[in-house]
Amino acid sequence: MAPKRVVIRDHSAEANLFARRALIAMIVITMMAGALLFNLYHLQVTRYDDYQTRSNGNRIKVLPVPPNRGLIYDRNGVLLAENKPVFSLQIVPNEVKDLNTTVSELAQLLSISESNVEDFYKDYRRQRRFKPVTLLNRLSKENVALFSAQQHRFPGVSIEARLTRHYPFGDTFTHVLGYVAKINQKDLKKLQEAGQEANYAATYDIGKLGIEKYHENILHGQVGSQEVEVNNQGRIIRTLNFVPPVPGKDITLNIDVKLQQVAQKALENNRGAVVVLDARDGGVMALYSNPAYDPNLFVHGISSKNYRGLLNSPDKPLINRATQGQYPPASTVKPHLALLGLEKNYTRLNSTIFDRGVFRLKNVSHKWRDWLSWGHGHVNVTTAIEVSCDTYFYDLAYRMGIDEISGYMAQFGFGEYSGLDLYEESSAILPSRGWKKARMNEPWYMGDTIVVGIGQGPWTATPVQLASSVAALVNHGKRFVPQIYRGIYQEGQTIVAEPKTRAPIEIKDVTNWHIVLDAMYGVNHREQGTARKVFSDAPYVSAGKTGTAQLVSIAQGEKYDADKLDERHRDNAMYVGYAPYDAPEIVVAVAVENAGSGSAEAGPVARMIMDQYFATDNVTIAQNTPKENHEL
Repeated sequence: MAPKRVVIRDHSAEANLFARRALIAMIVITMMAGALLFNLYHLQVTRYDDYQTRSNGNRIKVLPVPPNRGLIYDRNGVLLAENKPVFSLQIVPNEVKDLNTTVSELAQLLSISESNVEDFYKDYRRQRRFKPVTLLNRLSKENVALFSAQQHRFPGVSIEARLTRHYPFGDTFTHVLGYVAKINQKDLKKLQEAGQEANYAATYDIGKLGIEKYHENILHGQVGSQEVEVNNQGRIIRTLNFVPPVPGKDITLNIDVKLQQVAQKALENNRGAVVVLDARDGGVMALYSNPAYDPNLFVHGISSKNYRGLLNSPDKPLINRATQGQYPPASTVKPHLALLGLEKNYTRLNSTIFDRGVFRLKNVSHKWRDWLSWGHGHVNVTTAIEVSCDTYFYDLAYRMGIDEISGYMAQFGFGEYSGLDLYEESSAILPSRGWKKARMNEPWYMGDTIVVGIGQGPWTATPVQLASSVAALVNHGKRFVPQIYRGIYQEGQTIVAEPKTRAPIEIKDVTNWHIVLDAMYGVNHREQGTARKVFSDAPYVSAGKTGTAQLVSIAQGEKYDADKLDERHRDNAMYVGYAPYDAPEIVVAVAVENAGSGSAEAGPVARMIMDQYFATDNVTIAQNTPKENHEL
């Protein structure tokens, strides 16, 4: 057996190896320590300001503070839209351990409906988890007490007090004021596009219709802010700084509460609309559409059942009939057509025709009937307006032609938006050759022109258009843009805005204004006037024009019988008028759907409006009667 080999260790080499390894380790440790020290210096010294700001950002939050919405008053200082405090129950989702259980227990405790719970979850899915979501609006005193006693069981749930819109007159001003309601995704998109999202950061509601929407920029105000210190759970410890919001501006409307209430009472259960203008500046003193609805339902979130009821109602309460109702103007436009005839020499003051109760064209079998079957005999332009002779205006329209009619009536605002400060408006229809070709791809026939001569056929107008057109007549062509907004209300007085105007209607012979207006006086006050019975005992002198708009055709040889027609196919009652006669202050337009005669149904509504207006203080009632025709 061979002997074992003895290995002699080289202590010197091992020592050198250890020393090299120790040196390398020391260098690495020194470098790492240097890097650490450098990083500490960088964080603590070089980047101190930056990280100090970030640290404060985690400790300090800037919260938006919503502005109070501006109030709305009528022309006499009566409050139409106010702000009332309400309590709402809110949940911050990321502060709640079991959201479903919490919501279920709260619903049971406070008797919260399923629809409210469903709405909560819809909002919850759209919101960030750290933002509060409303579970229940308008808590009653009992609900506030119940929750307060049990609040310790619901971390992350709180009651918030805020101001919300309230309309003390309910459905009286629905179609004027509109309403505010919860900001939805569509609203947010519009705000983002307009660069206004930040100004609505803490706002729940926004104007949806009416004045509330049209003048949103005035009523809303500017958002404020508060800097608060929070703990690691996000709870507010103290307020560090507060920048108050700028409240929305209070505004005054041209609306008169009493006139609006009378309009509502006068229409009662009838479908229709009333528009009252100040003849001196175009201010809208009343604008009522019937039926209406309570706008307060929408402020706090209308139920699906109630909304379906409004949406599906055959009476269509959601439509503003004063601005969106398209009615055949019927005989209310005969004064306008007479003015055109006089101005273009198609007729003269003393020119007459003989009315046998029917108008016919040569070689045409169709007969256009007058409302008085046996006719009115010899009539001139004044008599034709006073008795509302259809035959006279059939003949006049035939001689003038549709091109003259449509071009001239456009100057009175027919067929275009009135400029009223509401978004909810229709331009209605002023027929023409081009309109019929584009709409029906058919040529214009002479028979079309003849029915347009009495405000029938495809011609439609809104009540606000009719009122504006009469205001242009009484002002001898000067045209005001109808405005609901009157001015900013501050320190107990209104800074009245300047009236808006449009290009005037100019005529060659100013005597023609007086001829037409004199005939409208005769409608209300002369023996054969169609509205003489309505205004016979009025303590003021007025003028007007009645109209009865036929909605369905009656076969040749048959007579109109309302009892045989469906109620909604019966004639509309129309009326336009103004007072006082020699110094006009008020213009009224009335449309009553399916009510029948304009003199019997619409005229009395206008009378009630005028009676109310002249019953107020500081109103001059002119009693002067016009000169007779031969003196004009």
